[in-house]
Amino acid sequence: MRKDVRILLVGEPKVGKTSLIMSLVSEEFPTVVPYRAEEITIPADVTPERVPTHIVDYSEAEQTDEQLFQEISKANVICIVYSVNNKTSIEKVTSHWLPLINDNTDKDSRVPLILVGNKSDLVEHSSMETILPIMNRHSEIETCVECSAKNLKNISELFYYAQKAVLHPTGPLYCPEKKNMKLLCIKALTRIFKVSDLDNDGILNDNELNFFQRTSFNIPLESQALEDVKNVVRKNLSEGVRDNGLTLKGFLFLHTLFIQRGRHETTWTVLRRFGYDDDLELNQDYLFPPLKLPPDCTTELNHNAYLFLQSVFDKHDKDRDCALSPEEMKDLFDVFPYMPWGPDVHNTVCTNDQGWITYQGYLSQWTLTTYLDVQRCLEYMGYLGYSIVAEQESQAAGVTVTRDKKIDLQKKQTQRSVFRCNVFGDVGSGKSGFLQAFLGRNLMRQNTINEEQRSYYAISTTYVYGQEKYLLLHEVFPDFDYLSEDDLACDIVCLVYDASNPYSFEYCAKVFKQYFMDSKIPCMMIAAKSDLPEIKQIYGCSPLDFCRKHKMPPPQSFTCNTAAVPSKDIYTKLTTMAMYPHVSKADLKSSTFWLRTSVGATVFAVLGFAMYRVLLKQR
Repeated sequence: MRKDVRILLVGEPKVGKTSLIMSLVSEEFPTVVPYRAEEITIPADVTPERVPTHIVDYSEAEQTDEQLFQEISKANVICIVYSVNNKTSIEKVTSHWLPLINDNTDKDSRVPLILVGNKSDLVEHSSMETILPIMNRHSEIETCVECSAKNLKNISELFYYAQKAVLHPTGPLYCPEKKNMKLLCIKALTRIFKVSDLDNDGILNDNELNFFQRTSFNIPLESQALEDVKNVVRKNLSEGVRDNGLTLKGFLFLHTLFIQRGRHETTWTVLRRFGYDDDLELNQDYLFPPLKLPPDCTTELNHNAYLFLQSVFDKHDKDRDCALSPEEMKDLFDVFPYMPWGPDVHNTVCTNDQGWITYQGYLSQWTLTTYLDVQRCLEYMGYLGYSIVAEQESQAAGVTVTRDKKIDLQKKQTQRSVFRCNVFGDVGSGKSGFLQAFLGRNLMRQNTINEEQRSYYAISTTYVYGQEKYLLLHEVFPDFDYLSEDDLACDIVCLVYDASNPYSFEYCAKVFKQYFMDSKIPCMMIAAKSDLPEIKQIYGCSPLDFCRKHKMPPPQSFTCNTAAVPSKDIYTKLTTMAMYPHVSKADLKSSTFWLRTSVGATVFAVLGFAMYRVLLKQR
């Protein structure tokens, strides 16, 4: 909400602008009235909306047209004052003041106007018959107030309405000519409804309505009050209530009713609580809360964030097949202003046989986004309403910033759950196949992938000594002369060569010697396409001798040309090396070390799958 309000009073001379301000401040009619009152500021603690309010007077006798135009441009709301006993001052509202203000304000963001009929103590009749047609012709006019500076009638109300016109404007919400809500308002309230519909059944039941009420206004609704609300909707809209719950149509009708009855502050309170600004766009402060990220630290989702994302998946997985169909995916992202995941996502994470993103793949993609672009992750979770549903201060509460990797090395342990492996190799060495095999795709299935939807990332889970970890593989473009810092920043390096191509290993050797030979990042050599006959590499030494010389584990044979799902053992080894970079090179070459790791991974993968099935049945 706006931090302060600036109210400007304009009108013909002698209509009582200055008297209105002085009567408000002193609470009595002034005996001596100057040409113009000085600007006054009313402190926040004495205004109904708890916002500092600046009241500015205008005097034709003391100010130039240029000064008037400047004040109009600075004002948040303008009160056009006329005298109810002076027809000329009323005529000037339309012939002079409205055109003047419109000419000096931005057409796309009109300043709200209030018509103020002063000196009501001097007449028996009301000016409303004359004023209402003017209001109907000019949508920027919020309201009209008749008052008297002399007997203090409606003085406080006048300035309250002026404040309200700024803090809770009708203009962005409602079109008085068409008597319905504007599209942006409908769009915002629809998102709010969907976020509050915790089970995604298309209605807000009593628990969800109470959650919405508590979230928006910090107070629950009594049972009778809930029934009264639903009865009002039932009475006016047959489709507004279904199965004793409020439908989207009923929810929108209710807010239309609030606005039509002058209670648009209720709708604004809801909109602002769910992150919207005065233009009905999600506030940048809401979407991008501050998050400090020191160098050499990474970002991961914490337990609460994963629980929230699991609940979002559950409420959209209508057929309970543990995967999101295109329709379910569209429904999930309906609260976004755009589709956040492109077709390449299906080649980045695990999918089922139909190519739909699985539960594991869904969580993996969120993990990837958090690791690579945490600001994007905060934005996405903002659209889903994380801070509201999880009752947290902001999305930043769902993100863990890991400690500096140097400290992990010193302490020889890490609390991190996501490890990055950059995959290097010459053109045609098998890097893409290596990434896709991690997602359980053999060569036959990989051959069906559309080249335009290719992904240079793959992420899934592995188990190391019973701990579930995420391994993020990134295929680095094989341009030896242009490796960026991002290409080199990782937890482990994977050097892939084609064992059937005699010239393939040379690239891996060059990359290692130039960039990683003196670094502390562990490296592993992969002899890809091991199903083909192995050919001697044309290099100064064999890959095995090269690895021995540089104290690396021996080259690991790998193929994705299998009938079944490719083995994940190699990925478990990579994750283990990334987790324990301090482990001695001798240990890495020990078969006992790798046996313990792979057996642990197999046992916990089976246990994990069994546990997941149990949870699925409960869901």
